Amino acid sequence: MIDARRTDSVLLLVAFVWGSSYLAAKTATVSLAVPAVLFARYAISALACGAVVASRRGPRRWTGAEIRTGSLLGVTQAAVLLLETYGVAHTSAANAGLIISLTIVLTPLMDRTGGRGLPPRFFLAAGLCVLAVGLLTSATGLHAPRLGDALMLAAAVVRAGHVALVGRLTAGRAMDPLRLTTAQTVVGTALFLPPALAHLPALAHAGATTWASLVYLALCCSVFAFLAQTWAVQRSSASRASLLLGTEPVWAVAVGITLGGERLTPVAALGAVLMVAGTYWGAAVERARRTTAPTVDDLTARRTRTPTGA
Repeated sequence: MIDARRTDSVLLLVAFVWGSSYLAAKTATVSLAVPAVLFARYAISALACGAVVASRRGPRRWTGAEIRTGSLLGVTQAAVLLLETYGVAHTSAANAGLIISLTIVLTPLMDRTGGRGLPPRFFLAAGLCVLAVGLLTSATGLHAPRLGDALMLAAAVVRAGHVALVGRLTAGRAMDPLRLTTAQTVVGTALFLPPALAHLPALAHAGATTWASLVYLALCCSVFAFLAQTWAVQRSSASRASLLLGTEPVWAVAVGITLGGERLTPVAALGAVLMVAGTYWGAAVERARRTTAPTVDDLTARRTRTPTGA
């Protein structure tokens, strides 16, 4: 129980960091192009991860599985950040927040590591979370579908696939989360370097505020978040992780109020309450389903599939 609570706490902290990343990213993109922001974020992350890996004691070397898995996850994570960044730039914050929350529903559909389907109550909890995000973002008003909406939908699909892929590729395998995170950041740096080349002069002359935002995005929103997410999913499940990470909009609202001077409307406050309630409800349902013994229906199905002897 203590380990489960520790894992949940780490995932909630990741959600908080990602929620605060919107303000940092907005600050950085005021003076820099999106490719430059993404390249700087990944490059700083790769340097930080590389330094930590090099400073660790012990003769253990990288395994082929860690390199292959980290590289693949690096591609999917880079795709998520690219789609999210451009998607938010071409749609309203309300539409973006609502659509990306579909990750909560999509991840269980892609997650098959548990071998058993989730009960209907889980999807009710996930639906409550989607409703909560709708309330959180409805204050700014929804708009007609546009290019950004399609990009955010694609980001939700890729993000759900990434979370499910983390669980599928690391479940039951001895992999170092730090090495996996390092591989992801190196791959992201390589992917975003070519489109960022034309913007490097502007990056080099960026102000202190912009660089502070980039460092925060790199060290907190990338290095810590990627590492913590991988560590937590290895000890939980992709579906449960997705629900806890789904509290990200709540933290985004909190950061906007405390640092951005925004005002929390009654409707948004109701959404925040429903989000927390739906998240913990879904997490409890998923945990119970994952830890309980096979049901009578499961045993009956197994007997039906097992051939009888002569």
